Amino acid sequence: MKLTILGGGGFRVPLVYGALLGDRGEGRVTDVVLHDLDQGRLSAVARVLAEQAAGHPDAPAVTATTDLDEALRGADFIFSAIRVGGLEGRAADERVALDQGVLGQETVGAGGIAYGLRTVPVAVDIARRVARLAPDAWLINFTNPAGLVTEAMSRHLGDRVIGICDSPVGLGRRIARVLGANPREAWIDYVGLNHLGWVRGLHVAGRDELPRLLADTDLLGSFEEGKLFGTDWLQSLGAVPNEYLHYYYFNREAVRAYSQAEKTRGAFLRDQQASFYEEMSRPDSAALTAWDRTRAEREATYMSENRETAGAGERDADDLSGGYEKVALALMRAIARDERTTLILNVRNQGTLSALDADAVIEVPCLVDANGAHPVAVAPLPGHATGLVCAVKAVEREVLAAAGSGSRATAVKAFALHPLVDSVNVARNLVDGYTAVHPGLAYLK
Repeated sequence: MKLTILGGGGFRVPLVYGALLGDRGEGRVTDVVLHDLDQGRLSAVARVLAEQAAGHPDAPAVTATTDLDEALRGADFIFSAIRVGGLEGRAADERVALDQGVLGQETVGAGGIAYGLRTVPVAVDIARRVARLAPDAWLINFTNPAGLVTEAMSRHLGDRVIGICDSPVGLGRRIARVLGANPREAWIDYVGLNHLGWVRGLHVAGRDELPRLLADTDLLGSFEEGKLFGTDWLQSLGAVPNEYLHYYYFNREAVRAYSQAEKTRGAFLRDQQASFYEEMSRPDSAALTAWDRTRAEREATYMSENRETAGAGERDADDLSGGYEKVALALMRAIARDERTTLILNVRNQGTLSALDADAVIEVPCLVDANGAHPVAVAPLPGHATGLVCAVKAVEREVLAAAGSGSRATAVKAFALHPLVDSVNVARNLVDGYTAVHPGLAYLK
């Protein structure tokens, strides 16, 4: 099988290739095509992959190209992991928002909207090309904001585009671990939007073990989300939120912490990865060693400002291994080999959540087989969660409308309606600020 990775010069590509190296059996990936606009980044990642492949005689063959159409033709699966505007764009997203006193995180609030406005037109162009050049391919979307981008692409690819994120998987794994359960044997009742969901139950052998966790303060406070949100708040919710909900429940504290930080997360990653790619330009450098060292630092500093605000301390060692590449491989295997499994994915609603229409992309457990991902029926969310989900989905729809029409007024509306942007005037200032620094938003008139 041929796997094409869009954003093939991206830093996390070796995680995907590493997962492929461990895959065995019929229907495995034999050819990987890396596509990126930056030849230097492509060459750097190809070097890392070549070192990973050492000692694996049946390692998937790797080729690299800057020609998008060439990369897409003949693909069985396509992973989309692009970053429009690069990390420089992410850093600018954060700074423009913080200058207005609001959150600039890349998927949440003003920063997420700006990133979406830049990314959706590019993602739609990719979807149209896939429909024309590789109509039988499955597109697995990593690109953030994952739910929004998946929905934009689904308008052209239908259910053949599926969004993935490792946050729900990591959350379910942590809950199962503290309860002494095997994550592979647990059914995780998780529902919401990407980076906006809640675990409402964790069922093992037909029994919901989450009430036991919520009732035990020591147990509840022993893992990442308990430390981040506080045990009393989790007990009040009667659920465990995705870590990204910290930006909503503790917004003022998060904005203050990010404003006072020496560097924003985007600026940190920009500088860190610039050093990595610069090191890769030297032919005598050890590519895999340099990549692994940089990855470890990246994972250890993830959401560090939020953890500092909450007094949550360092990340647990078990949480530093990532996981989105494992979700991607499991999804691909389920489709290619009809190895039926259950995964938490971003798919079209299809009536799963009654508060949203059928085409709205949501993040829920799905049964996956050769015919794709099928959302599992879930109980309705409580009122507070339904309100937040509906508000954020309405914003996503305005982003899609602005990207499709080029309407500056609609872009202002998207910012103004977001729960974390508290002023129409601030929304106007944000659009002015973002269009001034991002050439990719020149289409807004």
